[in-house]
Amino acid sequence: MPADEAFGSARRVEQCMGTVFTFDVRAPGVPEAVLDDAVRLLHEIDATFSTYRADSEISRLARGELTPTECSADVREVLDRCAELTADTDGYFSAYAAGSLDPSGYVKGWAIEQASDLLVAAGSENHCVNGGGDMQCVGGAGAGRPWRMGIAHPLGVHELVATVVGCDLAIATSGIAERGAHVLDPHTATPPRGLASVTVVGARIGLVDAYATAAFAMGERARGWLEALPGHYGFGVDSDGTAWSTGQWGEPAD
Repeated sequence: MPADEAFGSARRVEQCMGTVFTFDVRAPGVPEAVLDDAVRLLHEIDATFSTYRADSEISRLARGELTPTECSADVREVLDRCAELTADTDGYFSAYAAGSLDPSGYVKGWAIEQASDLLVAAGSENHCVNGGGDMQCVGGAGAGRPWRMGIAHPLGVHELVATVVGCDLAIATSGIAERGAHVLDPHTATPPRGLASVTVVGARIGLVDAYATAAFAMGERARGWLEALPGHYGFGVDSDGTAWSTGQWGEPAD
């Protein structure tokens, strides 16, 4: 195949990290081998950070079989970033929210970001990597067309509560819709009160995903915190179904 021949759009779906990852690559595309590499990267990250695998680095670290200095560069990077996020969010994001080491609230977004960066390095200009509803969108959906992403209503079945429209953005939602009350307030080790879901939009999904987790853990404090968060905006649904938004939210659901 000539070196200057463009690859077309491609789509790939992969089960990993207990959820579904979707790669939606628009023209100019990348070779299938690049998507293979991105999928392989996700599984390597899962093997390193899974709290469900006894032999993962993060499990061995949690059991005291490894020290942080004995861990890989990726693990040290994630641990350092989690510590910074804990400080940035007044402790509402924590890799120890449930009492033991679990950096999953950062790792999934970071993994999506790594896979997206791999596609960009291979020449992709327009793609979306979606991991369980958290997305890194690069470029647009096509020539002159932004991405349009629906946000599921946490209290309704097959219903959208809002739509995010734009190019080059990251979107993450934390709430009760998919996994119930799985996010804890690290300060009380109990589920937060007042929120059914919160969606955060920014530039990079690693940070955005962690901020969504922190905002949901704040419960009723989330709106005020997001109002003051530079470079990000949010949309929330309270436990009684009341919806609210901050910043330049795109538009209501169709």
